Amino acid sequence: MTLPKGAADTDRPQLYGADYSVYVRIARLALLEKGVAYNLLPIDIFAESGIPDSHLARHPFGKIPALEHGDFHLYETGAITRYVDEAFDGPALQPADAKSRARMNQIISIADGYIYPHLVWGLYVECIEKPKRGEAPDEDRVESARGVAPISLTVLADLLSEHRWMCGDRLTLADLYLAPMIDYAVEVPEFREMFAEHRNLGDWWQRVTALDSFRDTQPSS
Repeated sequence: MTLPKGAADTDRPQLYGADYSVYVRIARLALLEKGVAYNLLPIDIFAESGIPDSHLARHPFGKIPALEHGDFHLYETGAITRYVDEAFDGPALQPADAKSRARMNQIISIADGYIYPHLVWGLYVECIEKPKRGEAPDEDRVESARGVAPISLTVLADLLSEHRWMCGDRLTLADLYLAPMIDYAVEVPEFREMFAEHRNLGDWWQRVTALDSFRDTQPSS
C-alpha cells in the first residue's frame, strides 16, 4: 500500500509483510495514525516456496513485519511502532507520563502474551480458518482458548474502565495492538457473545472501527 502524502518513494518507509498479518497491520495502523506515507511490500512467510533469502536477510527469524527507512533496518513490531511514533511528526501514540506509558506497555504485553496466541490462534484460526480449509480444529487448543477468553475480556474491560481509549482520552499503541487481534476474534460467534457482555468494550470497539486507519488496513482476504 502507498499512502499519498507527497513524499518521494525513496523517502518512504518500506514495510515488508502480508496484509493478513496481525502484526503487519499494527505497524500499518501506527504509520497511518502518524500520517506517514509508506510502501507495503508483500512477503508471504507461509508460501509453499518458503521464506525468501532476501527476507531472511532483513529478519533472521523469518517473521513479519520488517521495516526499512533509508539505511535504517528494523524488525519486531514493538520496536517498529515505537520508532514510527518517535521518528515522525504527528499525534503522539505513547503517553507522556510514566504511569500511563507503563499501562500501555502492560496492555501490549497482554495482547502479545494472551490475546494473540489464544484468541487469534486458539479461537479464530481453529474455529474459522481451519474449517474453511477443510481441517478439523484442535479441540485442546480451542478449550484452552475458551478458558483464557473471558479472563482477557474482563481484564481489558477493567483497564479500559470509562475511558475513551485503553490508556485514557487519547489513542495509543495499546489500542492499535488490540484492534487487529479483536477484529479476528469477533468473527468467532462464542467470542462475540462474550465480548457483547462488556458495554465499555463495545463502545471502544465502535470508536476503533470508525478509524480511517482501521478501515484502510482491512485484510484483502
